Amino acid sequence: MITEDRWISAFLEAQAAELDAARNTLLAYGRDLKNFAAWLARRKSGFARATRGDVEAYLVWLDAEGLSRATRARRLSAIRQLYRFAHDEGLRADNPAIQISGPGKAQRLPMVLGLDEVEALLDAARASGRTPVERLRNTCLMELLYATGMRVSELVTLPVSAARGDPRMVLVRGKGGKERMVPLSAPARAALSAWLALRDAAEEKARVETGAPPGKHLFPARGKAGHLTRHGFHGLLKELALAAGIDPARVTPHVLRHAFATHLLAGGADLRVIQTLLGHADISTTEIYTHVLDERLKALVLDHHPLARDHG
Repeated sequence: MITEDRWISAFLEAQAAELDAARNTLLAYGRDLKNFAAWLARRKSGFARATRGDVEAYLVWLDAEGLSRATRARRLSAIRQLYRFAHDEGLRADNPAIQISGPGKAQRLPMVLGLDEVEALLDAARASGRTPVERLRNTCLMELLYATGMRVSELVTLPVSAARGDPRMVLVRGKGGKERMVPLSAPARAALSAWLALRDAAEEKARVETGAPPGKHLFPARGKAGHLTRHGFHGLLKELALAAGIDPARVTPHVLRHAFATHLLAGGADLRVIQTLLGHADISTTEIYTHVLDERLKALVLDHHPLARDHG
């Protein structure tokens, strides 16, 4: 009999090979499926014997445990995909999860920073850092993030080769290895050029003095990854938020991605263009930004329209 661990590893191998799924996605699938396997084991069952009733009971248990709708929907998605794989591979003759309707995701509007707040963050980046090198790096990071809407993982792993030659467009490798081209604004290109000159000079000095090989990434670091980490950039953003007088809880890399999209939409950009720039596979993911604008317009009317005021 195939063990639950073997079911999971075979499924993840297939996801990695066939769909080129991102590492973080595979890790999430693995955690979710191990949780389901442990729950089944307590009921003296397993993947091979689980019924539709078992899957439904598991979802009820997750709800009782206080897990969010988004987490429960993700767990069900992992289970569905596992059983789709098992059916295709002949491990099961049926799919016990195929007709189960999930809890759905609560639509939460993303937090968005105003243009003045983004400008304050950019100003803070130009002034923050112990050395001119750090200040130029911080400026380049922020200008690139706001100019392109890149995910933080895409930003910190950007190869230095993508920045050569004063590019008007940058090639970004996104989720699942999918590539897309994103244009650079004039301020972003200027920041990139200034950072690249200083970065290359520092690398050349290190090569002469220690024989250190050149780094592959635009934002190199001494750690194992060889580049600035997501965690490191997240911490930097919190420092910049404080310096800019903004609540650090409101500033994350993803919030800047949201700002990029919302400010473009407010400026009249086409939703399909924004979808392409963000690397969204589905236009419905991008459409949430129209709701953000609707909420801001509604607040604008309620705050400023004379007939919307409370006359007491």
